[in-house]
Order: sequence, then C-alpha cells, then structure tokens
Amino acid sequence: MANPYPHYVWAAGHFLLLLSTLRYYIAWATFKSAGYGLWYKGEVKQASSSDAPLAKKRVKTVELTLIVSLAGFIGALTSYSIVVYKSLGTPQPNKAYIQKALADENFQYFLLAIFWFFNKPVPLALIPYATFSLFHALTFTRTNILPRIFPPAPPAPGQERSSSASQHPLAKTIHGWVKANYDPAMEFVAWAEIAILSRVVVGALVGLPPLYWLPFFNSFRNSLVIPLVFAHFLRLRFYHSAFIRKVVTNVDARVTALVNQPGQNPQIKQAWDAARVLVTRWGGSIVQPAPAPAAAAR
Repeated sequence: MANPYPHYVWAAGHFLLLLSTLRYYIAWATFKSAGYGLWYKGEVKQASSSDAPLAKKRVKTVELTLIVSLAGFIGALTSYSIVVYKSLGTPQPNKAYIQKALADENFQYFLLAIFWFFNKPVPLALIPYATFSLFHALTFTRTNILPRIFPPAPPAPGQERSSSASQHPLAKTIHGWVKANYDPAMEFVAWAEIAILSRVVVGALVGLPPLYWLPFFNSFRNSLVIPLVFAHFLRLRFYHSAFIRKVVTNVDARVTALVNQPGQNPQIKQAWDAARVLVTRWGGSIVQPAPAPAAAAR
C-alpha cells in the first residue's frame, strides 16, 4: 500500500499557499503590503519621538506581511518538491536528468518559487501558484475530505457501488466546477504571467537613473535580474504551454495593430519592430521540446 503521507503534505502545501495568498492580498489591498517596506523603514529612521511608535507599528505590520508572503512560497516549494520528486525521481548530476527536469513544467515552477522566495515580494507573483493550488485544494477536498465527513451510503443488496452515485452533492458540484473552469483558469494564469513580466520590467526601469532618485518609486522598484529570470521562465513556458502561446500571440497582435494605426509615431513602430525581431531571435533559440503532457500535477 502506498504511503499516503506525501500526498497529505502536498495538499497541506497547497492549503498553506492559498491561505497565505489570501492574507497577503488583503494586506496589499489595504496598503500594508511588504512592498512598502522601504517607506515604513524610512519613516522609523526619520520619525520624531512622538510618531516613532506609529511608524514602528507599521514596520511590524509589513514584516508580518512579508512572513505571510514567504509562507505562501514555502507552501509552493513543499507541494512542488513532492511532485517533482515523484515525476523525476532522485536528482542525478547528469545532462539527461537536467534536460528532462528543465522540460518539466512542475520543475520550472519549483525553480521559480525558489527565486521568488529569495527576492523582494512582487504582489502578482503569487497569483499563478494560488490559481493552481485552488484547483488542487478543491480536488483534495472532494476526494479526501468530503468522503470522511459524509461517508457514502452502502449500496443496496445485490447492487454494485457506483463511485459517481455515492458521491455527496457538494463533491459533484466541486467536480463539475473544476472541470468547467480548468482551461479558463490556465489562460488566466498565462495572462497573469504576462502581467508579472510587465510589472517587473517597469520595476527594473524605475530603478535606473534618473528615476532612481525619486522616492515615489521606492516601493515599486525591483532588481534588473528579476525580469531577466522571469523572461527566461516565460521563454520555457512558451515552448511547453499552449495557453502561453495563445496569450503571447494575442498580445503581439494587439500591440502590432496599435502601433500600425494611421498617424502613429514612426519611431514607435520602428522600436516595436526591433523588439519583435529581438524577442523572436532570443525565443527561437534551441529549447528541448516538451514531452506529451501528462495529467496536470501542479
């Protein structure tokens, strides 16, 4: 009999990620996000004796929000480590294993979660992970929690037990919702990842002179490394995800139509054409094709 505990730990990681994401976005929506840490720490240094306690209280709130954000990625790392180990086996220091791992979408998200864990929180970064976790948490609830709360009735004498007929109505509702919304949710994740790339590119640009000296952008800045790493992640996703390819094609068509409008500045069109050529050449470099996708394990 298979050991069920890794499956429970996997589910616990998804539930932790969901709860942490909810708490983080509540703090972000109420302007208590860890992204404002530079503002609050600056207030503590510059505060007078009268308002220093208030500034310190804000810092404590920000630190708590930062912990919640890290807890979300700890949940992601917990779940993905188990899935990656089950799909790839024990890590091996050879080229074949590395190529196989880099072509595995769960391993890609695992590496990205490690990267986010050690960098300044970006509010949008939790959205893809939370979306995946929502579906896994619902499925785990349907298949593991509800049957224990509402045990199926025993079949009538002479009849075989039917798994669908014995399911609780709530379990059937969850199953139907998951099945109907999976593809739209994956497309939503693809749009979210394009939005994340846009966010971190802008965050890197405002960290360059002369915008670097404007304190208004303190909470929005991020390292130049972040968009480079995330762009490479999307490059891998483009080759392995039909949803990303669909969204990238959609964005390209919209922006191209916008810059080709009559009366548009020719320099903008030239810049966009140059950017398309650059991205196409970079994205078209050799990437190992993905194997036939198995059941989603995220």
